[in-house]
Amino acid sequence: MRAPLLALLAGLSALPAAAQAPAAPDPMADSIVRNLTRGIRIPGREADAVTAPITPSGPVQAATTAPPEIPAVSLMVTFATGSATLTPQADAVVAALARALAAPELARSRIRIEGHTDTVGDGAMNLRLSERRAEAVRTSLITRHGIAPGRLETLGLGETQLLVATSDNVPETRNRRVQILNIGE
Repeated sequence: MRAPLLALLAGLSALPAAAQAPAAPDPMADSIVRNLTRGIRIPGREADAVTAPITPSGPVQAATTAPPEIPAVSLMVTFATGSATLTPQADAVVAALARALAAPELARSRIRIEGHTDTVGDGAMNLRLSERRAEAVRTSLITRHGIAPGRLETLGLGETQLLVATSDNVPETRNRRVQILNIGE
């Protein structure tokens, strides 16, 4: 009697963790998935089912400067002033992005990571800074989270596509963001 019980317990421990317990809710990653799949038909769902964007508060924002036909989301990925080094808060947002990109709905999607800045400082400097920040997010997704490099491209836009219109030298935090676009398979 004891041997069969031990064999059963050994078999249970060999199950993948996902089969042993339901996944914990992940609201940040879920909101990223919803925004990056809005209007896209999702395989495995009802024939007419499409996802709708959600507008959460916090580091995930549905408002973007992307063309309306491209699913996108703005992430408040924070950096020190003039730096392209991710802060601990930024690491948490990038980790949620990585979880979203690993979701079945996005697992085959190619993603463009756009860096944006506010209007403080020289425009050419802001363009270079936005490029370095987008690349910092890409590098983290690849090296720390295992996202395939071929799925990710970067583009720095500096202060050319402001989310909130401001004049020069206005430190608007909503303009300092990383915008993520789902550019297809």
